[in-house]
Amino acid sequence: MKCPNCNSKDIGKIGSHQYYCWGCFIELTVNGEKMSVYQVEEDGTLSSLDDLFFEDEMPQVHAN
Repeated sequence: MKCPNCNSKDIGKIGSHQYYCWGCFIELTVNGEKMSVYQVEEDGTLSSLDDLFFEDEMPQVHAN
């Protein structure tokens, strides 16, 4: 898997469907083939970054 924001492959798994990019420090959530992208705020809350990606440009996750 590559980060949709910075294209880094330095992705760590932090939950059953949650990943963290060590390249740009965002959290990714995978639900089926849909990926959501979040910025981790200073207080630990998540802010959605999905609106920065157009629907047809959202990355699709494919099982290998």
